Amino acid sequence: MDKISNASQPHLNIVLVHPEIPPNTGNVARLCGATQTTLHLVHPLGFKVDDKHLKRAGLDYWEEVEIMHHKSLDAFLAYSKGKRLLLFSARGKSPYTEAPYSDGAFLLFGSETKGLPRQLLENMKNSTYYIPIWGKVRSLNLSTSVGIVTYEAYRVLGFGAHWRITFQ
Repeated sequence: MDKISNASQPHLNIVLVHPEIPPNTGNVARLCGATQTTLHLVHPLGFKVDDKHLKRAGLDYWEEVEIMHHKSLDAFLAYSKGKRLLLFSARGKSPYTEAPYSDGAFLLFGSETKGLPRQLLENMKNSTYYIPIWGKVRSLNLSTSVGIVTYEAYRVLGFGAHWRITFQ
């Protein structure tokens, strides 16, 4: 199997605010393990972290994921004060391709049914981004959205220049 590695690669943080569906969170955790991205889970969650569906979605990769739990959105905002926060929502102001991605940035995504809190989106409206949809669906799956944005962010940060493939 090919493996990509580099100690000086850029680092991102994925933040799921009140996720509700275990398989989505499991898929995002697997993505974080594959990209060495830290996963932040903002409580309350719509499931228990020992949920069998959550574990199955992440398969055997949970040990490869750095996960941080925050007891509330306020607790997370205090933790991340002064850091770059980029919010992704169907109600975003600009397309995700225009987000100012930077090393150490926090990429925030809301729950599957409610999205990010409206007050947070209003308070940070100049840091909100959307993924365009032109078909006849109203939204993308949470884990799909996280994947799209994460790989775009790493591409902008020099994904190809910082990583190398090794063969095992």
